[in-house]
Amino acid sequence: MEHIVTSNPYFGVFVLFVMTFGAFTATTIVARLASRALARKDSEKIKLSVYECGPEITRQPNRISPQFYLFALLFLLFDVEIVFMFPWAVDFKLLGWFGFAEMLIFILLLTIGFVYAWKKGALEWHNIK
Repeated sequence: MEHIVTSNPYFGVFVLFVMTFGAFTATTIVARLASRALARKDSEKIKLSVYECGPEITRQPNRISPQFYLFALLFLLFDVEIVFMFPWAVDFKLLGWFGFAEMLIFILLLTIGFVYAWKKGALEWHNIK
């Protein structure tokens, strides 16, 4: 008499998944313990000093405004969302009114996000002073 669990066709995949997870966890733990045991823990001043030629490096102030990063992220966000419209346009006739309503909701959400970013000033180009 076969057991119900082992008669499932995916039982072997499950066993392999569990074994892989266990092997990964064990390898990670062993590697962490070995690296902590074998690593040298002394930190000398010479070891931490600059070893390149020339004067010591000083940290320069960041002259790039975070506004530029925000602008770029918004561009990528809206660009990727617009890419989702191409598969919809290809299957427009197949989707019918339901697909049309879904796209209207999608465009409405895009518009709300765009207006929100506009009102917050995220699309304004500020000069660096």
